[in-house]
Amino acid sequence: MAYNQELLAKTPIIRFKEQNFYSLRDHCLKRGLLFEDETFPAETYSIGLPLLKGRNLSNLTWMRPKDLLKGKSEPHFILEGASRFDIRQGEAGDCWFLAALGSLTQNPQHLQRILVDQSFSHQYAGIFRFRFWQCGQWVEVVIDDRLPVLNEEYLFVEPCNKQEFWPCLLEKAYAKFHGSYVNLHYGYLPDALMDLSGGVVTNISPHVSSPDLVMMVKKAAEAGSLMTCGTLAGPMSESTRMANGLVSRHAYTVTGAEQVWYRRSWEYLIRLWNPWGKVEWRGPWSDGSPEWQEIYHQQKSQLYEHKDDGEFWMSCRDFQENFSCLFICNQVPISLDHGNMPHERWSQMTFKNHVIPGNTAEFQRDVQYLFSVPDSMESSNVVVSFNIMPQNLKAKDKMFPLNFEVFKTKVWLKLCGLSGMATATLPGFLLPHLSVVFTPLATPMAWTCVSVFTGCQFSLAKSCYRYAPRTSQQASDAGNILAVLV
Repeated sequence: MAYNQELLAKTPIIRFKEQNFYSLRDHCLKRGLLFEDETFPAETYSIGLPLLKGRNLSNLTWMRPKDLLKGKSEPHFILEGASRFDIRQGEAGDCWFLAALGSLTQNPQHLQRILVDQSFSHQYAGIFRFRFWQCGQWVEVVIDDRLPVLNEEYLFVEPCNKQEFWPCLLEKAYAKFHGSYVNLHYGYLPDALMDLSGGVVTNISPHVSSPDLVMMVKKAAEAGSLMTCGTLAGPMSESTRMANGLVSRHAYTVTGAEQVWYRRSWEYLIRLWNPWGKVEWRGPWSDGSPEWQEIYHQQKSQLYEHKDDGEFWMSCRDFQENFSCLFICNQVPISLDHGNMPHERWSQMTFKNHVIPGNTAEFQRDVQYLFSVPDSMESSNVVVSFNIMPQNLKAKDKMFPLNFEVFKTKVWLKLCGLSGMATATLPGFLLPHLSVVFTPLATPMAWTCVSVFTGCQFSLAKSCYRYAPRTSQQASDAGNILAVLV
């Protein structure tokens, strides 16, 4: 199957909970009703009691946008285009989702696939729909537009423009997709990237050289990639604002990178956005810092904006000291060191919902997948993406291994480059057998996700190969999807 930009658009759309948007909308329009979603009702269990702990629930109400505006103005789905600056995170710890969403807004064509063409004026019936990618297919989620409000304030995402409601409604649809708002409280960054794009996620080490980091981010931005990153854990178990302005255990959107001439040498900068919509880095190259006064005026006018909008610049050195991971997601595999990979067309093999045998004591070896590499290349020519569906893992506070092995048929494979791998081990008795191993925490946190995802790029010679995924039984039972792109 050829893998190109048209592939995802041609994929059949699955109806979540078998709800047909058009049938439900037309039913309401004929009867003069506003849709009320019985599958995700306006009840506390759709929120999740842990998010309401210690609150006076007598002041909890669900209100439609028109009622929230109290007749002072008309609600709009989108005003003057969708932007990351439309979003302001609420009570749920879903920065992992909002950071990915913030990145998606930089690619309007792909954002429209998620938002769909809808409004509060044409055929309005209190019903909206959004689409997410899961297990190799688009899933359409239908919601009503009642939003949870506590003490007359938004409980979750708050629109920066009070008349614009696409961020609130999209978050509600994603909460329904996951079962409740509380299930968005901490999650896995690549999950959100893949759910919003259906793309291939690469885990990049933030600790590459500053010039290489800037080059990778710029290459990814040119390719329309989604980019997110996460800060290191602080002394507290929850996300905490630190003295330098960053938030520990928190996800950010990577929105750009640049190099500037500063004090007779190049300074390498990266630009980030905080889904809180405020609270920014306070160190060098932050808003109002003196470094901006020492670069060329033309470059400053192109890069610098002093706004309290959650977006800021920082040096790559400071980024590397404060961030633990960087994820780049693109629909077509790209090389981040030598431009676009030389393929004009990619072939993709997808295997989903296969049970992968294994246990924590010893990996079994009886499930393997075959693929062939038609041409040898110096740059990466094979991409493997292996994802565990996390829904059944979130309640399990356990460690489990996640790895895979690739080898030539009849001939053991020589170890190739493993850029982006969290941990790579090559047991001596298996040499030269390729073995990539992860042993992450299964407990989800806002900035990490390696317990459900692994993916990397290889440069393989022309031949036939076998791919053997290995994981524990609890991860196997959660379901999985494997994609091999050649």
